[in-house]
Amino acid sequence: MKRLLPFSLLFTVLFLNAQEKAVPVFKNGEAQIIDAFNTPNKWIRHDLWVATNFDTDGDGKKDRMHVSVTRPFQTDTQDLKLPIIYVTSPYFAGVAPETEGAFWNVKHEIGEEVKEIVHPNVVRRGKRPIISNSHIRKWVPRGYIVVHSSSPGTGLSQGAPTVGGQNESLAPKAVIDWLCGRTNGYTEPYGNNTVLAYWSTGKVGMTGTSYNGTLPLAAATTGVEGLEAIIPIAPNTSYYHYYRSNGLVRSPGGYLGEDIDVLYDFIHSGDESKRAHNNKTVRDSEMKNGMDRITGDYNDFWAGRDYLNQMKPMKAALLMAHGFNDWNVMPEHSYRIAKKAKEMGIPTQIYYHQNGHGGPPPIKMMNRWFTRYLHGINNGVENDAKAWIVRENNSQQNPTSYKDYPNPLAEPVTFNLQEGAPYLGKLSTNKRQLNKQEVFSDNASFSAVSLAKSISSNHRLMYVSEELKQDIHISGVPKISIKASSSKKAVNLSVYLVSLPWNNNKKSKITDNIITKGWADLQNYSSLSKSSPLIPGKFYNMSFEMQPDDQVIKKGQQIGLMIFSSDSEHTILPAPGTKLTIDLDNTSIIIPIVGGINAFKKAID
Repeated sequence: MKRLLPFSLLFTVLFLNAQEKAVPVFKNGEAQIIDAFNTPNKWIRHDLWVATNFDTDGDGKKDRMHVSVTRPFQTDTQDLKLPIIYVTSPYFAGVAPETEGAFWNVKHEIGEEVKEIVHPNVVRRGKRPIISNSHIRKWVPRGYIVVHSSSPGTGLSQGAPTVGGQNESLAPKAVIDWLCGRTNGYTEPYGNNTVLAYWSTGKVGMTGTSYNGTLPLAAATTGVEGLEAIIPIAPNTSYYHYYRSNGLVRSPGGYLGEDIDVLYDFIHSGDESKRAHNNKTVRDSEMKNGMDRITGDYNDFWAGRDYLNQMKPMKAALLMAHGFNDWNVMPEHSYRIAKKAKEMGIPTQIYYHQNGHGGPPPIKMMNRWFTRYLHGINNGVENDAKAWIVRENNSQQNPTSYKDYPNPLAEPVTFNLQEGAPYLGKLSTNKRQLNKQEVFSDNASFSAVSLAKSISSNHRLMYVSEELKQDIHISGVPKISIKASSSKKAVNLSVYLVSLPWNNNKKSKITDNIITKGWADLQNYSSLSKSSPLIPGKFYNMSFEMQPDDQVIKKGQQIGLMIFSSDSEHTILPAPGTKLTIDLDNTSIIIPIVGGINAFKKAID
C-alpha cells in the first residue's frame, strides 16, 4: 500500500516546488536578470532548418533557413514558455575578403561606363549549432529565448542573397511562423524529421544593427502574426537611399565606389555549388539590369527595395535608433520609416544620438519596449516620450526626452544668399533682389573639410550667418532650393551645413563642425525617376531635402551653407573644371529652428 504524506508536509513540498519554478521577474517595468536564467553552462543550444515558400537557388526545392536557438534549461525541465528575441543576419558565416578592384571606380565622368569590378568569393566559416552569440547574455538571463538565423544564401541557409529582395522579408517571416507553430522546422537541411518550438509563447521581438537592423523592418512589412515589436538600429530602409541621393550616384560613407552588387558579393557565403546560379540570376541579371549607375534614377528595381513602399501590412511596435552623423546609413533611413509608422498609428519611438554608424538605445529603453510588447507587462511605455535625443556633450546612455521628433516647436526659417565669392558671402533671413550670380569650379581633389575651412576658394561657395549671441536649436529636415547652371551636361551638386569657425582641435566632436549634408544630380531637377541632360549655360531650378538633424549651435558660432560639386567622400569624381553658376536671387535654404524666426533673430541681436 502506498504511504501518503501528511497534508502539512505535502503542502510544504508543493510550496517549495512552486518556489523553485523559474519565472521572469519585472521591476519598474523592466525584465530583471535572475539567477535561475543566468546559467550559461545550462542553456540549451540547438539548431534546425525552417521551411520557406520560395526557391531562389534554382534547385527545384523550397529554400530552408538555418536557425539556432539558445534558451534557459527550464524550458525543458519546467515546461516553461518564454517570448523570443530574434536576430537574423547575412554576416554570421563570414564576408568577402578585401580585394583590389572589388569596388566600382568612381574616378570618371558622370554617366560614363566604367570597367567591370572584380568579384571576390566568401570562405564560409562557423560551426553548428552556434550561428552567433550576439544578444544572448543580454536577454536570456532576463527571461527570453534568443534565436538567430542566417539570411538566404548565407551560411547554411539555402537560397540566394538578393540584398533587399522579397526573400529577405519572407525568410524571417518563415522563422516567426515556425516559432508560432504555423510552419515546419527540420533537424536537417533536406530531412523530414520535424522540430517544434514548444517552448515559445508566440511573442517575438527583433533587433539588430545596420543590415541586421534592416531585416527586422523587412519582416515587419509582411505583417506576420507574432512579431510584436522591433528595434532596428541604424537600419538601411531603402537601398536607393543607401547608394543614391536625388538622382546622384553616391557611395555610402567609408565605402567609396560601393554599390548593391558589391554588397551581394560581400555576403554570399552560402552553398558553393549554388553560387554560379545565384550570381547569374541575381547579380549579373537582376542587379546589373536594375541598379543603373549611368543615370542614378529611381526605378522599379529600387522601388522594390524601398521598405517605405511596403509598410501597409506592418503592425509591430517600432523603436528606431540612429546617429545624426551616420554618413554610411544616412539618418533619413530611420526618419522616413518612423514618420510613416506614426501616421499609421503604430506605437513608435525614436532614439537619435550625435555620433556615426550604429549605437543602440540604452538597455533600459530596449528592455521597457520588449517587456511591454513581448511579456505583456503594462509598464506605460506607450506614454513615454516619443523622441529621445542625445545632446552634443552627453553620453549615448543619457538621452534627453522630447515630445516628438522633429521638435514640435521647430518652425521653418528661410535664409537667403548674398554675394561674397571667392570669400564668404552672407546667409540672411532678409531678401534682397540683387540680380547676382556666383561661379565656382568643380575639383574633387579638395575635400569637403578643406573647402569648409578655407576663407577663400574658387571650388565652393560659402554663405555664413551673423555670429550667434545665443544658442539656437535646429530640429528637423533642412531643404534647399537652388537655381544653377552647369558648363557640362551633367554635374554633381553637394550641399553642407556647417558650424563655423571650424574647430581644428584633435579632440573636437563632429558636431563642432558638421550640421548636415545633402547631394543631388541637377539632371533630376524635375523628376527623381527621369533625368534629363543639361544644356550648358541654361539655369535649372531644383529643390531637395538634406539629412535630418537635431543640433544645438552654440553662441559664438556662425551657420555656414557650403555649395560645391563633387564630394571626395561620397560622389562620382569627374575631371576638374566643370563650372557651376548659382543664381543667388533664386537660391535659398529652409532650416527648421526651435522657436522659428523669432528665436533666430533674438540669437543674433
